[in-house]
Parts: sequence; structure tokens; C-alpha cells
Amino acid sequence: MMTIRAALAAALAFGILALPLASDAQQATKVWRIGHLGYAYPTAARDLEAFRQRLRDLGYVEGKNLVIESRSAESGFERLPELAAELVSLKVDVIAAFGNRTIMELKRATPTIPIVMVSSGDP
Repeated sequence: MMTIRAALAAALAFGILALPLASDAQQATKVWRIGHLGYAYPTAARDLEAFRQRLRDLGYVEGKNLVIESRSAESGFERLPELAAELVSLKVDVIAAFGNRTIMELKRATPTIPIVMVSSGDP
């Protein structure tokens, strides 16, 4: 049975990749670069694994047509600005973020890279 987090990860994976793929169908060699920023290690790792699994289910294989750059603040809010800037400097196609503070730091770090808010309280 799929958990709510797994369902959210599946929806995120589909939303991130399905629409761009429709317009880039002729570019079979495109390597998608996805940034992931989490706040607390155990939760971020669990969410990231569900996300990776759903991407595999959709045919995206890390090292072949997908690169995931993942960072975790490991419960240290003070690290979020540095990690957000690092992901932006890697020129990822999109960033998936978990948590209010994480999302706000990414919003400050980039006006151009799409940020997908996976789960959050009241933003």
C-alpha cells in the first residue's frame, strides 16, 4: 500500500519530468539534473528514497538519464543558505524541497530554477 509520502513523491516525480519530456521527446539523451534539499536527515533520506524509486518506475536511471544532487541540513537551520546556494550553483533543472524553511531559503537563492514544494506546513 502506498503511503502519503510515497504518493507525494510519485506526483512530484511525474510533475517534474512528464511535461518537459513531452516537449523534448526527440532528445533521448537528455540527462535531467534534479536538486533535492531536505532539513532533517532521517526524514529527508526516507523521502528521497521514495522519490528515487518512483523515478526508476518511470524509467529514469541515475547515471544514465538522471542525476540527483541531494543535500541535507541535518537539522541545522544555519546550513540551509549554504546548501541552497550550492544546489543553485550546480545548475540543476529543478529543485525538490521539503519543509517551510528549506523552501524559503531556496526561494531566496534562485529566482529562475523551479522549486517544487513536496511537503510543508503553512508556507
